Amino acid sequence: MNSNPSMPSLDTFKLPAGSAPVACVDIGGTKVAVNIVDEHGVRGKLAEPTATTGKPDALGLQIIRLIGQSCAQAGVPVAHIARVGVASCGPFVLCQGLVELAAPNICGGQAGPARGLPNDWKTALLEAPLRAAFPQVRVENDGIGALEAERRWGALQADGVPMAHCAYVTWSTGIGTGLCVDGHVLRGKNGNAGHAGHTFVVSNDDALCGCGNVGDVESLVAGNAIARRFAPQGYPDAATLFVAAYAGDTRATAIIDDLCEVMGRMLYDLIATLDVQRISIGGSVYWHHRDYLLPRLRAVVRGKLPPLTDGCELVSAGLGERVGDFGALALVA
Repeated sequence: MNSNPSMPSLDTFKLPAGSAPVACVDIGGTKVAVNIVDEHGVRGKLAEPTATTGKPDALGLQIIRLIGQSCAQAGVPVAHIARVGVASCGPFVLCQGLVELAAPNICGGQAGPARGLPNDWKTALLEAPLRAAFPQVRVENDGIGALEAERRWGALQADGVPMAHCAYVTWSTGIGTGLCVDGHVLRGKNGNAGHAGHTFVVSNDDALCGCGNVGDVESLVAGNAIARRFAPQGYPDAATLFVAAYAGDTRATAIIDDLCEVMGRMLYDLIATLDVQRISIGGSVYWHHRDYLLPRLRAVVRGKLPPLTDGCELVSAGLGERVGDFGALALVA
């Protein structure tokens, strides 16, 4: 069910008549999702766990295979795919101008064996294998894809017009953002603008991020961080932690309040740095518990430097759980 009555339905979205089909790819630290979109709609949706074993090109080859399977399911010849849009977790590294992933939740060579990933990749090949297989490929950070989708179809618009000063934040397996100031989506030299999840907030020896940092935002509050940090206390994942809090477990409630303090401070830093008017928040950890988390996040930000914060609102993503799918679509539609 759509949480927003005006939210478009991906299931009924169609490209204009006569448009060539496009492939939409959403890469997360947990799963890869692919679908085909053409004048007949969105079809051939497939998802599977993100490839983290084998050679560094395993992820790129996985995506090519999934696009082929999605085309077969949709009845679309692979040769007819005109463009491929890829919204991916980062950071990115450019090799001869082509994007490779240095994603902490995919590449085990970033933090080393302590993170438990089954590879020693420093980067995962992405754009090069895709460009060898398809004529046009656009790769963007998934925060940027979600930002563009939220500005086009979701909560980051006012009276149908995309907001000029806004941000999207995902609280999921990792922490990511997309940033827009003065109507310009920020990308940076390697397409990595918006990696606020890897900003330092504390020195905490139990908070090793997959990027190698100790004590950054992602290492403290991301979905995989919750599992690593609080399993010894009886909370093996985020869902268990929140269920306990809903049942009146004061220790679980205190942990969540601490998580919101960290995330709220990151949101405040974005507001203070960028002077945005609205931040929309999505991602699996946030979305499934948004009614519980949003008031707490607003409370952390409220009252801090009112000339900046009074003019900014925190809202739930208008595209709900489908923001990742819409993010990939926004890159090519």
